[in-house]
Amino acid sequence: MRVAFAADHGGAALKDELLVRLRAQAGPDELIDLGGDGSDPTDDYPDFAVRLGGAIQRNEADRGVLVCGSGVGASVAASKMTGIRAAVCHDTYSAHQGVEHDDLNVLCLGGRIVAIELALEIVRAYLGATFSNLPRHRRRVDKVRAIEAAERQR
Repeated sequence: MRVAFAADHGGAALKDELLVRLRAQAGPDELIDLGGDGSDPTDDYPDFAVRLGGAIQRNEADRGVLVCGSGVGASVAASKMTGIRAAVCHDTYSAHQGVEHDDLNVLCLGGRIVAIELALEIVRAYLGATFSNLPRHRRRVDKVRAIEAAERQR
């Protein structure tokens, strides 16, 4: 699985530490750093949401981890993109359940909210989960896709 990581100035430190820790176990092409080093306070979450969401839309990544100060702004911006299902998850249950039930493809974290050890657990739960493909879950995700399609028609 190819996983893209991106962060604004408020999430860069957590993103960088996640990549360091996860690279010890991942293959060389599995983790993609799309930037945000924290040095520029005008590095805004919408810019990195578009960068990460675009990588998923272009099939350059299968999933993404997007970090801003709280995770909220990143999730709002990323969810505006067609085919992106982003959510803030600051617990392991929501992270794996979001994939299993809702086909979540972008995990958003708050760099000022969760510490590295918990963030690692959350990311591992997210990456270890797969969409259940149960009829009720497919039906719900299809309804989300229908909302996107209707919005594109407006």
